[in-house]
Amino acid sequence: MSTDIYAEEIVAHYEHPHNKGKIAGADAEFHDFNPLCGDDITIYLKIKDGKITDAHFDGTGCAISVGSASMLTDILMGKSVKELETMGVHDIVEMLGIEPGPARMKCATLPLKAAQKALFVYMKKDPPSASNEPRV
Repeated sequence: MSTDIYAEEIVAHYEHPHNKGKIAGADAEFHDFNPLCGDDITIYLKIKDGKITDAHFDGTGCAISVGSASMLTDILMGKSVKELETMGVHDIVEMLGIEPGPARMKCATLPLKAAQKALFVYMKKDPPSASNEPRV
């Protein structure tokens, strides 16, 4: 596919986001903020038997952060907590279909960072240190 088609998909997810809104009774949630461009995302997860059964997000941001949150919540459903824990930048770039570039990488990975931190809180683990946070 051409880069334009991938960009169109990101814009489509931005304009009509999937899984937007809070989950009542979420097992895990985490709010994160990108001060560089104002992205503000909260991820909500329902988890049962080590699997993510539902994933939603709420918040505002640029097309890349909101598009990434929409796409990420789609692919998280049905994944194991271990799969989420080990996701990284490569997975986000593959999901988006484009390399967002160094200036926009924080926008693209903010939803994953929030989802992984929600998982760490849920599992009562210490989140990764700033030097290696998250696994992106």
